[in-house]
Amino acid sequence: MNIVNISDAGAPTTPADTGADTPAMRLFALLETIAAKDQPYSLQGLVAQTGLPKPTLHRMLQQLEAGGLLQREVAGRHYYVMGTRLRRLAENLLLNDSLHGARHAVLRHLVEEVGESCNITALSGSEVVYLDRVETAAPLRFYLHPGSRVPVHCSASGKIFLAQMDAAKRRRLLANAQLDAYTPKTLTELAQIEREIAKVRKDGFAIDNEEFLPGLLCIAALVPGGSGPSNLCVAVQAPVMRLDLSKAKALMPALQRAAKALSRIAADAYPESQAHA
Repeated sequence: MNIVNISDAGAPTTPADTGADTPAMRLFALLETIAAKDQPYSLQGLVAQTGLPKPTLHRMLQQLEAGGLLQREVAGRHYYVMGTRLRRLAENLLLNDSLHGARHAVLRHLVEEVGESCNITALSGSEVVYLDRVETAAPLRFYLHPGSRVPVHCSASGKIFLAQMDAAKRRRLLANAQLDAYTPKTLTELAQIEREIAKVRKDGFAIDNEEFLPGLLCIAALVPGGSGPSNLCVAVQAPVMRLDLSKAKALMPALQRAAKALSRIAADAYPESQAHA
């Protein structure tokens, strides 16, 4: 029996649709089904969604979980696609995709325009991963190479990603994250973070004012993702002795131009995915 589509638009195809009805493709189609909705699935819910027999489905879920491609909630009753191996695969695809050169050119131009280090980031679990970075020529700078990770709750990009989520998803993510205090300015209480997220939604940008590293200020903007959520941010970072809050906000027009340019790169490369995002 084949796994069925779960929605009319943008849903994963069945293995039969691809002409590859194999055990591996059935497992992959099950992953697509679980990943397509922003909520965990119970075993019974997946039975109803896919039409697969419960014993077969249970065995497939065990295989995916054992392979690090799927995780269960603490209570063990719901499954979600957030396995370590799958997350690493997604990160590697983003770090090494064919658009890297075009995006790097946009980032380099932004650094030339604003005179400070800039980066492109994506959300990975409860962390923000640096996909690309161009350093300023200024002698005093914080060096963070591509592949570096920063916590979602105390980074400007992380706040942007959190602001895109609905409240339930955000609570789930933060409940399983370590909200450590990296500096005296780090927000570690959920109520504080929620107030900050409300401000980010109102302003359209996010600030990390020495919340992750003492002496470092960062401002980030979302890269538009077509008609749906985006998993890309572009940000400017600098020591507070060169970049204060007012100067950072004055950089927003340049940051927004770069964000739009990055969005156009993806739209030109993948027009169908942008249209149905």
